[in-house]
Amino acid sequence: MAFSSPSPPKTLAMARSSPSSFAALLLLLLLLLLGGIAPSIGAESPDQSPLLGFRSRLRDPGGALLSWSPLRGPLCASWAGVSCHANLSSRVAALRLPAARLAGPLPPSLCLLSRLQSLVLPSNSLSGPLPPCLALLRRLRRLVLARNPALGGPLPSWLAALPRLRTLDLSSCSFRGSLPEFAAAPTLRTLRLAANHVSGAVPCFAPALRVLDLAANSLSGGVPTCLARLPRLAELNLSGNALQFGLSPRLVFSPELRALDLSSNSLTGWIPAGLGAGLVFLSLAGNRFSGEIPAAVGNLTYLQVLDLSGNRLSGEIPATLAACFQLWQLKLDGNDLSGALRPELDALDSLRILDLAGNRISGEIPLPLAGCKSLEVVLLDSNRLSGELGGAVRQWRRLRHLSLAGNSFSGAIPEWIASFPELHTLDLAGNRFSGLVPGEFAATGPFGSTSQSPAAAAAAEGRRYRVTVAADTVGGELGLSYELLSPAGIDLSGNSLRGVIPPAILALPGIQLLNLSHNLLAGEIPARGLPEMGSLAVLDLSHNWLSGNVPAREISALPRLRELNLDGNCFSGSAPEELLRRFPGAVVSSNPGLCGGFPAAAAGQLSPAAAGEGLISFSAFVVSAALGSYVTMVAICCSPKARGFFFHGLNLPR
Repeated sequence: MAFSSPSPPKTLAMARSSPSSFAALLLLLLLLLLGGIAPSIGAESPDQSPLLGFRSRLRDPGGALLSWSPLRGPLCASWAGVSCHANLSSRVAALRLPAARLAGPLPPSLCLLSRLQSLVLPSNSLSGPLPPCLALLRRLRRLVLARNPALGGPLPSWLAALPRLRTLDLSSCSFRGSLPEFAAAPTLRTLRLAANHVSGAVPCFAPALRVLDLAANSLSGGVPTCLARLPRLAELNLSGNALQFGLSPRLVFSPELRALDLSSNSLTGWIPAGLGAGLVFLSLAGNRFSGEIPAAVGNLTYLQVLDLSGNRLSGEIPATLAACFQLWQLKLDGNDLSGALRPELDALDSLRILDLAGNRISGEIPLPLAGCKSLEVVLLDSNRLSGELGGAVRQWRRLRHLSLAGNSFSGAIPEWIASFPELHTLDLAGNRFSGLVPGEFAATGPFGSTSQSPAAAAAAEGRRYRVTVAADTVGGELGLSYELLSPAGIDLSGNSLRGVIPPAILALPGIQLLNLSHNLLAGEIPARGLPEMGSLAVLDLSHNWLSGNVPAREISALPRLRELNLDGNCFSGSAPEELLRRFPGAVVSSNPGLCGGFPAAAAGQLSPAAAGEGLISFSAFVVSAALGSYVTMVAICCSPKARGFFFHGLNLPR
């Protein structure tokens, strides 16, 4: 019997008989597989083409849109800044690309994203006007295009017609014109248009509004009372406009209002007694308010920042301020306030910044203010305060900036003031202090730090500090912080301090300014510690009785020194040429003991303009006075007997 072998399977037989047929089968399977994947790449998504059009119309130097490609995967999962609806996985719900360095006009292809709810593109370089077709995005709830300085044009009226818009932030752009009728926008909760060129009057708004920021524009007219009828308003900022007239007594805001900023306008009249019981932040600075500070300010028990500076307020500081026990900053400088410092203010144990400079406050610093132990910045300069520095100041151990300049304080400057661990600026200039310069300044804290920024040596726009408010107005919380803008320094000028310059004060590595001018200091400049003062930018020792040689080599080696004044002393020896080249005239003037350094002005040389005006007799008087002063200085500085007699009379060290 013959047996036959079983025949192989048909497909295997075909593969063996025809390799090309097998390859064709594999290709077919691959195509079927790719066909199943293709829909997930997003080819059928109606939002893919608009997004690719958005990418093609903008410059993208930072590569923020490199992932926008069908080959990179699904747009909802792989494209940067793109989010999709949960129930419509192929439709774009949000586009968020902050600070992505995108540049160019806003592409109209965005208008085809019909399901878009959130468009967030702040801090880019977008330009031109808003595409009018954005009005077609009827589902848009959030539009944030802030900090695009070239984005602008007339403010479109259709913004107020978007039926679901809740947040509109176009701050720090270049929009102009009047505000649309947002009273017809019932869903709008947050409107931020600060730092544009918006003009006209402040309109009314729908009751749902919670945040209104129109600062730094050109709005005019008054503050409308309809704003007080917004029951949910939590933040109102109209600062930096051209608003005028007085505030109506009917301007009483809802307790929901947490932050009110009307600063830097031209508002007049009296401050209303009741602006809003729930206020945490209140600034009316830089206006023309007059009259007294209302005693009702004590009802603002949630208040943390009160800024009424730069007005025309008079009268005394109300004692009721003590009830604002949460105060963090009290800023009343630049007014015409009088009377004494209130001892009741000792209840403000959370107070960090007390700024009462530029008023007519008199009397002594009351001892109960020692209770304000959280104080870090105290500015009481340019008032009429007197007395000695007593126990209240001694308890302010957290002090970073103390300015008592331009008052009538007297007595000795206590040694303990040099021991404050965080002291950054000490300004006691223009008082009647006597005695010795404190000699125990330690190279710790800011005075010992060499990391001081050179830019901090010049206060911006004359300001000595800058407060930053990160407000959660809905929750009622203020994230408060401040930055010192004044140099790390010591200014004791314009007093009657005597004795020698303590070596420790000329050996502080972090100090940027030292001014001991217009005192009665004698002796030589202690040069041993000068090489340590790598941060020193300003040194003024003028108009004292300092003598000896000028330490030119040590001073010339100071890397950041830009201002030097050693005028009006009794220095001797050769005029230091190295310093003269770097600081022309600063060393030589009115130091007759220096050889070769007599300035031309002191010799009576007049400018051609003065000579041309025929002031011959006056010129002769100036010449005589200058020569007389010169002879006197030479006699005192260069004659041992005269110098001994003079210093003995003043009880100074010789």
